[in-house]
Amino acid sequence: MSVNPELVGRAFPPTAPYLVGREKVREFARAVFATDPQHTDPAAARALGYDDLVAPPTFAMVIQDLTLQQLLAQEDSGIALERTVHAEQRFHYTRPIVAGDELVAQLRITNVRPFGKGAMVTSEAEIADATGAHVVTATSVLLIGGEVA
Repeated sequence: MSVNPELVGRAFPPTAPYLVGREKVREFARAVFATDPQHTDPAAARALGYDDLVAPPTFAMVIQDLTLQQLLAQEDSGIALERTVHAEQRFHYTRPIVAGDELVAQLRITNVRPFGKGAMVTSEAEIADATGAHVVTATSVLLIGGEVA
């Protein structure tokens, strides 16, 4: 099955709330070599005006992944994980993610573009805090290879 072009415009239900933990921020910061003290030291983050640790910018991918799992679970998508490469990622922030945030994300598919035997699937995950205020929009492009004959 090739990628379903009718995915364009499809919106998925909001994810369950994700509570951003202090240790998760520290672990992520170590994994991506984010060495600024605001990512590991609450006092340094507070000195910058934040309530707690500030997550590195790419931390939003942790929450976006919950939405991409919804997409991959769609039987009619035509997307096979074993033929999928994460080709591009962008973030548009209203404010940083901070430990203690409770975040909810909602995915929308914005484009399916044929590419050889496969397709490029663009999605946007709108990530909001517990009050419903926008935090970040995470945009991903997945390159889906075509089926091998």
